Amino acid sequence: MGTIREGHQPPLIQDLKVTVHDTSVVLPAQPTPRRSMFLSNIDQVLNFDVQTIHFFGPHPDHPPDAVVRKLRDALSQILVHYDFLAGRLVVDPAGSGRLVFDCNSAGIGFVVASSEYNLDDVGDLVYPNPAFEQLVTKVICPDDKPLGIFQVTSFKCGGFAIGIQTNHSTFDGLSFKMFLDNLSALAADKPLLFEPCNNRELLAARSPPSVTFPHPELMKLDMLPCSGADSSAPVFENTTEHLDFKIFRLTSEDIACLKRQAEDGGVKRASGFNTVTALVWRCKALSAGQGEAGDDERLSTLLYAVDIRSRLSPPLPQSYAGNAVLTAYATASCKDLRAGPLSLLVEMVKEGSARMTDKYARSAIDWGELYKGFPNGEFLVSSWWRLGFADVEYPWGRPRYSCPLVYHRKDIILLFPDIDPALQNDNVNVLVALPPDEMAKFQSLFHKFLQESV
Repeated sequence: MGTIREGHQPPLIQDLKVTVHDTSVVLPAQPTPRRSMFLSNIDQVLNFDVQTIHFFGPHPDHPPDAVVRKLRDALSQILVHYDFLAGRLVVDPAGSGRLVFDCNSAGIGFVVASSEYNLDDVGDLVYPNPAFEQLVTKVICPDDKPLGIFQVTSFKCGGFAIGIQTNHSTFDGLSFKMFLDNLSALAADKPLLFEPCNNRELLAARSPPSVTFPHPELMKLDMLPCSGADSSAPVFENTTEHLDFKIFRLTSEDIACLKRQAEDGGVKRASGFNTVTALVWRCKALSAGQGEAGDDERLSTLLYAVDIRSRLSPPLPQSYAGNAVLTAYATASCKDLRAGPLSLLVEMVKEGSARMTDKYARSAIDWGELYKGFPNGEFLVSSWWRLGFADVEYPWGRPRYSCPLVYHRKDIILLFPDIDPALQNDNVNVLVALPPDEMAKFQSLFHKFLQESV
């Protein structure tokens, strides 16, 4: 039965006592052409930074100082193939008003640091420890904004963490995983595993744009609260209110029970993602309500990302190095979320993904050309479950754990893989951040609905 991973047992280290020893810029290993790189309408709305942390245990043949040298050299080489990453995000000098990459070979940031702790002292790597902020450098120069910054932080035991910040306009999850695979290959003195496709014109809007579907999952820019022309505004704003964090762990057996319940209700081949997302949607929507009385007619809209590479005609290359995900949605009343069978909700999530055909995706891209909007819904499920960051085989071994640096947002629920990939299981951790009263409701509902699946 699903469990809660409590982050305060043992107490979290509040200060990792990190000292920065060196900050530099890594340039491409050879000259690359100066050019302006087109960004799709999907890229345009993703002008915000994403931080990931990759923890590694000690390796006898690869102490941290050797890793620093290998990683710096590999980054210099890979910037030749991903020249845009060494560039800068600017407003198109040609006057279109769009964001573009100025591929100017200005380089990426590289930081070397150390902690006074052993890696094992850090404790639970899964729980969102605020001290992990110290493992990622966000700014190296007030007057310059690299699209990527890498920080290697060594621990006293010989283990280390690689903290990576990238602007989301550079990569989605799948293309970032391929970037890491290529980086690991170059660090091992091997050729690239995937030749990146850097042609983002493949996701350009049609001329003229043709919006052929309604898009309730999108909101026009001038309808946003506190609207403005700042393209760097996040999809969901950070909140200043106090949030409780909890991680709900679902085992392979829990997920199998949920899938069986959905399939017994008529869903054909219920996937793990659709089933877990339906459970999370039910708990999140109902925890935000005022109780059963008077809440039945309230509508809840769930958002989640769908990879469109294989859904387009012709398909995008799998090595497309950019953002090739669009927002799918499902909407249900609180009455259906509370009293309806799980199979109904799983089918709605499944239908939201199935809706993302070539015609629908092209319509959504054209919608962005006309309205410059953002995703519109009650909350977003962001899945890192099967991206495979912990499967990347570096010369110094696979990560002990890989995760994003968690944001202070109650309207994004994250799905993470289990910490031990060697177990070859399909466990998933559901990270939820909510105000205390809503968290108590979420927790109660989570266990109630999970118990019903047994």
